[in-house]
Amino acid sequence: MDQKLKSKLEVTAIYLIIAIMTIIIFYPLLWTLGMSLNQGTSLYSSSIIPENFSLEHYKWLFSENSDYLIWYKNSLIVSTVVAFGSVVLTSLIAYAFSRYQFVGKKNGLYVFLLLQMFPVMMAMVALYIFLNMIGLLDTLAGLILIYLGGQIPFNAWLVKGYFDTIPRELDQAARIDGAGHLRVFWSIMLPLAKPILAVVALFNFMMPMFDFLLPSIVLNSEENFTLAVGLFNFINDQFSNNFTRFAAGSVLVAVPIAAIYLFLQRYLISGLTAGGSKG
Repeated sequence: MDQKLKSKLEVTAIYLIIAIMTIIIFYPLLWTLGMSLNQGTSLYSSSIIPENFSLEHYKWLFSENSDYLIWYKNSLIVSTVVAFGSVVLTSLIAYAFSRYQFVGKKNGLYVFLLLQMFPVMMAMVALYIFLNMIGLLDTLAGLILIYLGGQIPFNAWLVKGYFDTIPRELDQAARIDGAGHLRVFWSIMLPLAKPILAVVALFNFMMPMFDFLLPSIVLNSEENFTLAVGLFNFINDQFSNNFTRFAAGSVLVAVPIAAIYLFLQRYLISGLTAGGSKG
């Protein structure tokens, strides 16, 4: 086969695959957006391009008849605390595993690796009983505790890999100048690790916003619901027919995620590519 023809076929195949993936990704998003702008509440009478655009569902979400703002506030609280707490905890843990030698270091890393192989759902019964024993069942604090603990193994491996790429000579130079352990961590390691910490912050902010299964098990009171659990109530039984309101609420979930992504975007690319370069 002619080399020029082969090159054209390869380029055509690449663009075809990109076009198919674009349709797969954006088609449901366009349907959700279009459904949120349809009048009425029925799924079957909605169309991807509404005949009569309406913002009534968005207005209803912010009305006194809806608990949407309460659910939104709960989700933002959980996501913000989990993102900040994960950055603090995992950076300290990763710093210890990256820079110090201590008994059990190697086994500890193996345990982190092993824990990543099992989904959190395997421990749901134990976590439910544990939260009930300590009085944190049906609370945002209990949900935050599970998220923070469950993400430590993966985040620690990710951040440790990035810390390993930072030259140890910088630590040694700082200690010669009289810097202590925390000073080196705060002034040397954290500023250089901003890309990977941005990745950790973004991932841990997104997860509670989108997660449904864990909050649905931990939370029982409607005033404590997160967005995913609250929105599910719109369509969870045979008498619920609020698909358009569900779509409007789902669209608004993307707002804080987009804001965080835009704020951290300059760090994300380098953080994602460098985190696994060394282990």
